[in-house]
Amino acid sequence: MRLTKGTSSKGKVLQNKQAIKPKVPFFNLKATQNNGQVLDFDKFKNKKVLLVNTASNCGYTGQYAELQKLHEQYPDNLVILGFPANDFKEQEKSNDAEIAEFCQVNFGVTFPLAKKSSVIKGAGQSPVYEWLTHAEQNGWNGHQPDWNFSKYLINEGGILTHYFGSAVSPLSPEILQAIKA
Repeated sequence: MRLTKGTSSKGKVLQNKQAIKPKVPFFNLKATQNNGQVLDFDKFKNKKVLLVNTASNCGYTGQYAELQKLHEQYPDNLVILGFPANDFKEQEKSNDAEIAEFCQVNFGVTFPLAKKSSVIKGAGQSPVYEWLTHAEQNGWNGHQPDWNFSKYLINEGGILTHYFGSAVSPLSPEILQAIKA
C-alpha cells in the first residue's frame, strides 16, 4: 500500500497499490472556490483529479507554472484544484482575490482555486483535506501534507491513488505515469 521515495518527507510518494476504495465517496465532496462559487465534485466523475495545497511565498511556488502546463496538456481527463493555505511558515498571507491575481499574472493559472483554508489536521481543516488525510474516509491514507505543494491524485472512480510530496514536480515521471495509468 505504501511506497516511499526520496530522502526527505518533501519527496515522499505514497501509493494505494491495492486500489482500496474510499469509505466516504469522493464525488460527494464540494469546495468553495475563491470567487465564492461552489464546486461540486460530482462533476469530476470519469476524470482524474490532482489536489494541491498551494502558497504564493514558498520555494515551490514555481510549481504553479507546471500545474498550469499539466492543466493544458490534459484538458479532457484531468482536473487540477489548488487549495491555498497559510499552514506552513505563513507563506500564504494574501486574501483570495490577491491569490487569484498573483496566480494569473505570474503563472497564467486558469485551473480552479479554492477559498483559502487550512489543509493540516485539526480544527478548521478543509472538509476536502479532511477526506484526503483520514483513512476512515478515503480508505487508506492518513498522511497530511508535509509542506506547500503536496499533491493528492484521485482516479476516475473516485479512489485516492497517490500522495506526492512537495519536492515531486507536477511534471515528474511519477506523476505523469500516474495520470496516464
